[in-house]
Formats: sequence, C-alpha cells, structure tokens
Amino acid sequence: MTDFVHPGLLLILGALPIPFLKGAIRKAYLLLVPALAIVAVLAMQPGSYGAANILGQDILIAKIDKLSIVFATVFTLMALIGMVYALHVTEAGQHVAAFVYVGCALGVVFAGDYLTLYLFWEGMAFASAYLVFAQGGGPAIRAGFRYLMVHVTGGLVLFGGIILHGLGTGSMLFGPIEAPMGAGAYLILAGFLLNAAVPPLNAWLTDAYPEATVTGAVFMSAFTTKTAVYVLARAYPGTELLVWLGTVMAIYGVIYAVLENDCRRLLAYHIVSQVGYMVAGIGIGTELAVNGAASHAFAHILYKALLFMGAGAVIYVTGRRKLTELGGLYKAMPLTVALYMVGALAISAFPFFSGFVTKSMVIAAAGADHRALVMLALTMASSGTFLHTGLKLPYYMFFGTDRKIQAREPPRNMLVAMGMAAALCIAIGVFPQPLYALLPYPVDFQPYTGQHVTESLGLLMFTALGFVLFLKALDPENTISLDTDWFYRKGARAFMWLAERPLARYEQAVSNVSETVVLPLMHGAARTGLRIDLAGVDGVVNGVARSILRSGGALRRLQTGVVTHYALAMIAGVITAVVVFAVVWR
Repeated sequence: MTDFVHPGLLLILGALPIPFLKGAIRKAYLLLVPALAIVAVLAMQPGSYGAANILGQDILIAKIDKLSIVFATVFTLMALIGMVYALHVTEAGQHVAAFVYVGCALGVVFAGDYLTLYLFWEGMAFASAYLVFAQGGGPAIRAGFRYLMVHVTGGLVLFGGIILHGLGTGSMLFGPIEAPMGAGAYLILAGFLLNAAVPPLNAWLTDAYPEATVTGAVFMSAFTTKTAVYVLARAYPGTELLVWLGTVMAIYGVIYAVLENDCRRLLAYHIVSQVGYMVAGIGIGTELAVNGAASHAFAHILYKALLFMGAGAVIYVTGRRKLTELGGLYKAMPLTVALYMVGALAISAFPFFSGFVTKSMVIAAAGADHRALVMLALTMASSGTFLHTGLKLPYYMFFGTDRKIQAREPPRNMLVAMGMAAALCIAIGVFPQPLYALLPYPVDFQPYTGQHVTESLGLLMFTALGFVLFLKALDPENTISLDTDWFYRKGARAFMWLAERPLARYEQAVSNVSETVVLPLMHGAARTGLRIDLAGVDGVVNGVARSILRSGGALRRLQTGVVTHYALAMIAGVITAVVVFAVVWR
C-alpha cells in the first residue's frame, strides 16, 4: 500500500494526538488532518490495495472505483466543514469521536471484504454514540443507550449474515450479491437497512440526533445513513424491494415532519425522507438511477449538514429547540437565516441549488423505468419537504411570533462552516458537471430544460401558496410524536417490570423454599449417608479385607516348603474327592 494512503486510517490515527494538543495548535491540527484526507482522496487511483489471506479467507483493505471515490470525496469535504464548525468546542473527546467516526465511515467505503467492512461498521456505531452521550443529561444518556442497543443488535444481524453468506459462497469479498439471495444475503440487507433508517427501523435516528451535541448532530446527519446508501449501492443494485422501501421512506419522513415541534427532530425526519430517494434509486438499478442516488447522497450530505448547522446555531445561542418557543430571531441572526435558507432551497430542489440537479435525476430514472406511482410519490414528497423544511421551520424559528429572545450570531467559525456548505450547495446547482463527472456511470442528463424548470417552479410555488393559505393549520403544537421506537421503549419497560416483579418474586420464593426446606433435607440426607457409609459400607469393606488378609496368612503358613507335607495334602485331596464323588454318584 505504498502508493495509497487510506484517508480513513489517516483520520483514525490522527485522532490519537488530539487530547494532548491545546489552543491554536489543536485548531490548526483539526483542520490539517481532514485537509490531508481530501488530498489523499484526490490523489488516489482505482485499484485494489492491502490484499491478504487470513485463516484461508481473502482480505482486501481497500477497493477503489468511481462509486467509492464519489462518497469518499464528499465524506472528506464534510469532515473539514464539520471540523471548522466545531473549532470552538473545547472538549477533546468530541473531536476524537468525530475523527474516528468519519475515519470508520471512510473505512466502510473502501472495504473490499466483509470482515473489514464489519469492523469499521461497528466502529462508526460506538464513535457516533459518544456524540450523543457527550451532550449529558438524562434524555441524552437514555437516547445514547437506545442508539447503541439498536446498532449493536443490527451489527449482530449483519455479522450473522456475513457468516452465512461466507459459508454459502466460500468468499468474504464484498461486492454485488447475485440472485437468488440466501438467508445470509437477507440478514446482511437487514443490517444495511437499519443504518439507512428504513421504516420501521428508523426511530433510532429521530430519537438520537436531536439529543446529540450541537456539533455532533452535524456529523451524525452526514455519515451513518449515507454509508448505508453506499453499501446498498455496492451490494444490492436493482433489488425490487428497495424501490418500494425507498418510496415509503420518502413519504413517511414527510408525514412525520408535519407533526414535529422540535427543530432538529423535524430535520431528522427529512433525513429519512431524502434517503428514501437514494434507496429507491438503488432499487431501480439503472445507470441513471444509481447515478441519481450517488449524486443525491453527495448533495444531501452538504445541505443537510447546513440545515443542522443552522438549527444548531439557534440552539447554541438561545438554548431552545422547540418551534413553539422560538420566533423573531431574524433581526439578531440575519447571516444564520440567509445561510440556513440556502440549505432549505437546496433540499427543496429549487433551480440553481444542488438538490435540483440530483433529486430530479432519481425522479427521471423512475419515469424512464415506467414507474409512474413511484415518480408521483417522490414528487409529492419533494413538495412536502419544501413545505416543512423550506417554509414551516424557518418561519416559526426565525420569523413568526417575536418571543423577545436575546440572541446574536453564533461564533465566527460556525458561520464560516455554514458559508462553506452553502457555497457548495450553490456551486453544484449552478455547475453540476463536475459532480456528474465523479459519478459511477457516464451521465446523459440535462436538469435545466424548460419543461423541468417550469414544472419544478410551479410545484414549489403552489406549495408556497398552500403554506400561506393554511398557515394557522400548520402552527406547531407542543406534543410528542409516537414512532416505532414506542415498541422497544415500552417493550423494555415491560421486560424490566417482568424482571423486577414476577421473575424476581419467583426467584425469591424459590430461594426461600430452598433455604428453609430443601437445604435442611439435603444436609440431613448427607449426614445420614455419612453415618451409613462409615458404619455400614466401610464396615463391610473393612471386614472383607480383614478376612482376605487372614486367609492369605493361613495359606502362607500352609506353604512350608517340605515335600512330604505337600504329598500328604495331595493324598488327602484325592481321598476327599473320591468320597464326594461316591456320595454324589449314590
């Protein structure tokens, strides 16, 4: 691997010195390592690196092609932007966790075998969980444990699938899984779908992300689900199930966003919705669809991070995150408002913003594959995204009722990071060709046609009109939305009740009976057995032994060594035998 520098290992190993650096030196170092990772990605060439054979299995640390390069490019860019956003954080643990998290995500992207993939996959889970725990407080701690519980369970499912798939195919190399799929392939798919937050396996995302630290949530919004998109594109392109799962995701996330009052939880539901476009594109499996999924993942990482940075800036300044508690901030935070709106227009697929040139590729692929229902559902979801992320959230967070909140712009590094992401969102929207050139397949798609621009603007303006007309109906309410996490929350409580009440009482009752009845009986039986053993068994054994010894002594005395004695014994034996024979014969 002398001609290849693994950017993931660069970040993971680069995390080690962070706790020992202070002040300006640490800040410079935090920017230097991601910048080197970007250079490493730009310099790499397609090929296989780090091949080995362990216990008879082929291991491939890095397999590089256009699909891995496009994800690695945006991951390293996001690492740099995220570090700029987090420069004001003084806790070294958050920086270390972020480095390891991004490094493990890159490790998955380059993994050429399932063992390497699995190790980095689990590393992502534990590193990202720290970004939730670091927030502190009861809600964050509980959310962090639930997050770990779900991802460790998903990791076990993935590991079981890897073992079964390896036994069935005889190979641990990671690549497209051919039909018909066996049990191992389906378990691997389930592990991937959990990280992609496919309903009903999605609640971990909307549960944990709002509880993470301000900077940690930015990193989490960018990597876990998009790493899952990558592995799905690598292993399961053209899988019909993914088309419908992705379509359901797109609608599901939008519907739940309607109900949300927490600004980051609302944005988290739109992660579910937007990842749905990518999953559906992978399921369609055509070159246009896979290109659309990869390009939309690239754009989504940047604009979703920008949205989380904007919401995080508000939380950092005000300490509030519920829409019912926010409003009137536009005067004190004009730069934050402007930068947030760039992300909002990008996710809403406005012309000349990044989402327009990527999301439309997936929708066009659905149309080209004659999937009218999928195309309609994805278009409707796009309208809902603009309604809530582009209109509802900024209106109630920055405008709306003035709550007289004392606010200011966030620290300069946070604004710089938001400006970097916003610039990329606009640059990709205006000049999509550099992004298209990175995609796995040659691109023959023109987003800026008169029909496409007109249709998109018409849909967006109609959505804006509906927002104005039904503004009162969209007022946020201070409620809690029930999602599929209800089942394991309630299930865990039921399990604990079962363990603490019936099972604990049963165990206590059994223990009492054992101590008062069973153990005394066993002790008495043991004492009786000991007496029987000593007085009976040992007496018989010892008596037999003594009799044998006496008999042996008598026989020894009879062996005098005198020939005449032996002759007399033989004569006596013959006479005895004759007498016995005569008696028996008679």
